[in-house]
Amino acid sequence: MNLSLYSGSTGMQAQQLNLNVISNNIANVNTTGYKKNKIEFQDLLYQNPRQAGGQTGAGNVIPTGVEMGNGTKVVATPKVFTQGTLTQTSEKLDVAIDGSGFFQVERPDGTESYTRDGAFKVGPDGQ
Repeated sequence: MNLSLYSGSTGMQAQQLNLNVISNNIANVNTTGYKKNKIEFQDLLYQNPRQAGGQTGAGNVIPTGVEMGNGTKVVATPKVFTQGTLTQTSEKLDVAIDGSGFFQVERPDGTESYTRDGAFKVGPDGQ
């Protein structure tokens, strides 16, 4: 495939993933305890068809060389754990963590899980 088309297509694919992450962040802006994701990109390998200091056919020296990029790729979508805004509610079981940490909760199957969602409710069994 033509290198310029491939390079352009990897950029478009990476930006589509970026838009997906941004859309998910916007969709969850009012979700209690939600932490946004960000996306990290990395360049794919470069080709060096002309090395720095190389000579052209006319005897001219190429001072910096010529590099051709092969596009980009997504390497990670980490969570951003910065402190969000604490909001006062009228619910008795609403709690928040100011700083780092998680609430440890027990799932219905008995396994432990961790969350920053402090909007707790009493279930039908009183727990």
